[in-house]
Amino acid sequence: NLLDHIFITSYETIISFILSTIIGIFIATILWWSNTLSKILEPYITILNSLPKVSLGPLLIIWMGANIKSIVLMAILISVFTIILNMYNAFIETDKAKIFLMKSFKANKFQIFTKLVFRSNIPSLANTLKINISLSLIGVIMGELLVSKEGIGYLIMYGSQVFNMNYVIMGVVLLVILTVMLYCIISYIEKISKK
Repeated sequence: NLLDHIFITSYETIISFILSTIIGIFIATILWWSNTLSKILEPYITILNSLPKVSLGPLLIIWMGANIKSIVLMAILISVFTIILNMYNAFIETDKAKIFLMKSFKANKFQIFTKLVFRSNIPSLANTLKINISLSLIGVIMGELLVSKEGIGYLIMYGSQVFNMNYVIMGVVLLVILTVMLYCIISYIEKISKK
């Protein structure tokens, strides 16, 4: 059933997108909050970001099992580091004069972050989310190619194994359509937030 495969891939993508966004923003906030932690962790995050995540596929299968958990974790690993690095860089590039002004009015660090740093970087967050939704979908497809028995990635893999190009081409076309739909949803949410 084609609709079942589309639903499974969409569900896994949305779950991994939400989780990676929450985790990424949380870690970026911690790095902004603590200069010591940022100096310690930033090199490791950069190295992990450059690591080919597909190479971790067999480990994820052994650790999590051949199920939806390993697919979602693969997608999170692919997308979360982009959010961390993009948002952390956006946070530290916030106008220093405005931060100094808030400090002169006795604003604490939490107030500076919530009222200035985070709010002024909402456009950066929106742009990062547009990238993240695509990376989440890529991660889900890569996970499905490795372990899934359903989903668009499974259709593409199955089609290549039985030399049925109809499945492969249909899977690629469905991916393009799904990517455009998800991107449009994020863009629509961005427009609403600006209003």
